Amino acid sequence: MDTPTGGRIRHKVRAVRVLAQVFWTLIAALGSAIFVLPFAWMISTSVKPRWEQLIMPPKWIPSTFVWQNYIIPFQTHPFDHWYLNTLTLAIFNLIGVVLSSSLVAYAFARLKFRGRDVLFIILLSTMMLPGQVTLIPIYYMFSKLGWVDSLKPLIVPNYFGVPFYIFLLRQFFMTIHPEMDDAAEMDGCGYFGIYWRIIMPLSLPALGVVAIFQFTYDWNDFFDPLIYINTDIKATIALGLRFFQGRFDPQIAQTMAMTFVSIIPVLLVFYLSQRYFVQGIVMTGIKG
Repeated sequence: MDTPTGGRIRHKVRAVRVLAQVFWTLIAALGSAIFVLPFAWMISTSVKPRWEQLIMPPKWIPSTFVWQNYIIPFQTHPFDHWYLNTLTLAIFNLIGVVLSSSLVAYAFARLKFRGRDVLFIILLSTMMLPGQVTLIPIYYMFSKLGWVDSLKPLIVPNYFGVPFYIFLLRQFFMTIHPEMDDAAEMDGCGYFGIYWRIIMPLSLPALGVVAIFQFTYDWNDFFDPLIYINTDIKATIALGLRFFQGRFDPQIAQTMAMTFVSIIPVLLVFYLSQRYFVQGIVMTGIKG
């Protein structure tokens, strides 16, 4: 039978849990507000008239919505070409990275050959080498090939695998039970058949993580296009925004408008694939 003392203790425990939940919810809401404020200010500024852009204290709701800030940049700069270049770069790199990195990861996870572990350690060691160390010799090689001022230096290297993604996928592939490989071999599948019909379909969460990472990186990358692209019309959106921002009479509202438009694809990709992203992060690296 329940005693009054036991009932009071349960009520106190329940109250403490509720208070703790409310406290952490408020902390999370406060942190979210701090991160959202700059984004909200960017959207607000993108439709402000010029005289309201830098007033203090800031005016969050503009007196007049200037929608021309989203139209004029497309009329004065080749933003459509910059978006097309970035989209081309992101799609080709996504395909190349997923295919090449998954093939190499499959070899490290499933195939047994002499020196496999040593090669894998060497592969991981390349992740500790800064890109600036190899920048000059790689640029010299691409210049001799005549690839400078094109998207080729930004696309072709990704078709030879990326160490971080190889490690990520290898760890995931090792969580797939080898008995599935044995069953596929009994049905007549070779190494590539096992890779394409067994491993790849079961690895969609991890492949989704790789795709999200690579698409986001390519869409936001500024350094590599800055090194290899010399012509304005061949620039990516990140480099093009810098060209637009660096003109003699910069328009803050138009810059904010183009910045907001430029991050829409990344937001959509992350929102639509968030479930696969979280699932892939949780499931990757369980075994290895």
